[in-house]
Amino acid sequence: MSVSRAAMGVLSLTASLLASTAAWADGEVNIYSYRQPDLIKPLLDAFTKETGITTNVLFLDKGLVERIQAEGANSPADVILTVDISRLTEAKDAGVTQPVVNETINKDIPAHFRDPDGNWFGLTTRGRVVYASKDRVTENDITYEELADPKWKGKICTRDGQHSYNIGLFASMIAHNGEAETEKWLTGLKNNLAKKPDGGDRDQAKAILAGECDLALGNTYYVGLMLTNEKEPEQKEWAAAIKVLFPNAKDRGTHVNISGMALAKNAPNKDNALKLMEFLSEGEAQKIYAEQVYEYPVLPGAEPSDVVKSFGTIKPDELPLADIAANRKKASELVDKVGYNDGPQD
Repeated sequence: MSVSRAAMGVLSLTASLLASTAAWADGEVNIYSYRQPDLIKPLLDAFTKETGITTNVLFLDKGLVERIQAEGANSPADVILTVDISRLTEAKDAGVTQPVVNETINKDIPAHFRDPDGNWFGLTTRGRVVYASKDRVTENDITYEELADPKWKGKICTRDGQHSYNIGLFASMIAHNGEAETEKWLTGLKNNLAKKPDGGDRDQAKAILAGECDLALGNTYYVGLMLTNEKEPEQKEWAAAIKVLFPNAKDRGTHVNISGMALAKNAPNKDNALKLMEFLSEGEAQKIYAEQVYEYPVLPGAEPSDVVKSFGTIKPDELPLADIAANRKKASELVDKVGYNDGPQD
């Protein structure tokens, strides 16, 4: 009898542990993120406060898709957070996402900022703008097309032409103007470079301050990061030397890229994942996220931070990002074809 009671005790304890584990699992969501944890922590803290659901974050600066593929059906990933349309489409093409049809998300996120099949959704946008010298550039309006004008010869700096930020812009030029015209344009832009493409976007602002160039391509959020950088205050000087020009503001609008989210293919906590995705698309989260990363909310009517407002008003190009993604391979091929990364030849 004592054995039976002991066995019953073990069974009871096991059942209790299983119930406890199930309850704990029901109260969490696992996030695989390309974004630094400190950037998304305020956002996830607000989600936990509102829902009681615990968030677990795995940060990977590379190899996120490969990690989920290797984990297979047992992957604990519920939600993928990343930046750049290329990484979102990479995740979809690799088969590590699943489609979501959700009334709340589709209402909050405009169609051109989400995958037509529901495999990814934009959360914030950043403009690919022109940094211009406050001292040497009198123009306050510009188009991307004008960057190939010979009047800018020897006056433009950019980072590597194959970087995803530039490839996104070049792909949008193909979508708007066709491959042949974009090749001519890219050749003209290359001929106007002050030096071989190198560094990051912040380095381009630094080069403008140093007088190495008058114009540069850069993302809007880097201006916010420079203006508020207390650890490296010299970056404030770089930002103070430039003004932000929003290309094509008077016609199609400025090219934008996104940070975004996707539901993992084998999400073990799917209901909680969907709750998080809904939360991220709504007003409070949009405000927190955009302020934290110096980007623009995708939710119509949501306001960017005061720092971002100080750059000026952006009119985003409404070209569907899926169309841009479809032209990325061609854009990459054109970069090599015109020898963009070789820099100016005379």
